Amino acid sequence: MVQAFLFRPTPKRLGNRFRIFLLRSFGAKIHGTPLIHQTCRILLPWELEVGEFSAIGNDVEIYNYARVSIGTMTVISQYSYLCTGTHDYQHPHMPLIWAPISIGSECWIAAGVFLGPGVDIGSGVVVGARSVVTKAMPAWTVCVGNPCKPIKTRVIKTNICAPAERQGVDGASSVTMKE
Repeated sequence: MVQAFLFRPTPKRLGNRFRIFLLRSFGAKIHGTPLIHQTCRILLPWELEVGEFSAIGNDVEIYNYARVSIGTMTVISQYSYLCTGTHDYQHPHMPLIWAPISIGSECWIAAGVFLGPGVDIGSGVVVGARSVVTKAMPAWTVCVGNPCKPIKTRVIKTNICAPAERQGVDGASSVTMKE
């Protein structure tokens, strides 16, 4: 009811503080004012912790029977699914079981990523789009695939270009024209 009538209809940016207020009212630990889009879905707000300057994108689903912790300056991109629950398929009644998900600071979980129960994402990790993460990913790595695996170390550039000389995706320099 709260999701349908109070959380979702709020304006994208102007409603962010109200969405944070609602989540805090239901027990979420929200540090600062991260951006939480109105179309994300959070099963149990009291099992959610979000760090300052983080963002939870459009249509992100947080199925959190156990704790989900998101560090500072971390982005969870659109259509990602954070799932703390599964079923014990070896038990005849297949009971629901769960384990927490922890995502470090300065991470980017790209579009459409699935994070399974018990996953620990180290600080600085980039998880590529549509990856399926079922085990821990080491800090400061770029990880992709199904199953997700680290493919290289994430290196942060120190010689940042001036705003008018940003590089494109292919590495070519592009210049912004001012009128």
